[in-house]
Amino acid sequence: MTARHLPSTTTLQCFEAAARHMSFTRAADELSITQSAISKQVAQLEAYLQHKLFRRVRRTLVLTPEGALYLTEVRKILARIEMSANAIMSYSGKGEVLRVACLPTFGARWLARQLPEFLNANPHIDLSVSDHVEPFDLDQAGIDVAVFHGHGRWPKLECHKLFDEEVVAVCAPEYLARQRPASAAELAECRLLHLSTRPDAWHRWFADQGITTERSYHGTRFETFQMLIRTAMSGGGLALVPRFFVDAELAEGRLSLAWPHVLKGADAYYLVYPEHLGELVRVRCFVTHVLTCAEVDAPAGASR
Repeated sequence: MTARHLPSTTTLQCFEAAARHMSFTRAADELSITQSAISKQVAQLEAYLQHKLFRRVRRTLVLTPEGALYLTEVRKILARIEMSANAIMSYSGKGEVLRVACLPTFGARWLARQLPEFLNANPHIDLSVSDHVEPFDLDQAGIDVAVFHGHGRWPKLECHKLFDEEVVAVCAPEYLARQRPASAAELAECRLLHLSTRPDAWHRWFADQGITTERSYHGTRFETFQMLIRTAMSGGGLALVPRFFVDAELAEGRLSLAWPHVLKGADAYYLVYPEHLGELVRVRCFVTHVLTCAEVDAPAGASR
């Protein structure tokens, strides 16, 4: 497939606007073109893809299953184009942009505290920080450095261990007062809150104590620890989280340990970057700074 056969950016913008508004008329108003131009662009796109993207149900525009699937991909493409354009427009010629990706809760609760010192020491480097909940292809995403949680062996990446984690079960003090568990096994009868990327966490926590329960996979699932922690603090159930994420809440009494058992995870937090970027000054500066911080400021409940 050659470039001249690909849909144009204008065509993709017309389709995305029509799908967002579910109206060719409102899409035309947003893009300052005519309704017929939107209709023509969508028709050309459907002809190219050989699939209908929209259909009308009782005079209302709706996406077909193929249209909904394509919309997800088109939004990623347009977002990437916008990001690239913004990066060039913000480039001053006097500095560099370091693109960092981090696990959302890790970034908010540990990494963010380490950034001011780095920025003060490196005024020529601008940071662009984004959230990612799972390992991904850094080169494809245009990311220089990332923080991953896992085994520490990812192809074509340099991996530096930051620290291990200790996982504990926590909940709001009032929730614990209502449940009054007499044993760890009784916690299985409570509402368990799960992280979607660690679906077996409760199973491993119970098994580590020799407890077998069919309820360890039941409960509510969240994409980030941040939501998990906030829900637990609001009395929504029991959360299984790395202890250093909730040290402040435990110290202030906003959360309580539901049971004293600590699960030491097999995985750890790693600072990673593509092997071919290892000699870039901006990457070396950031890696050195973060590793130093991890050495001298490792959170409680997280060992090197």
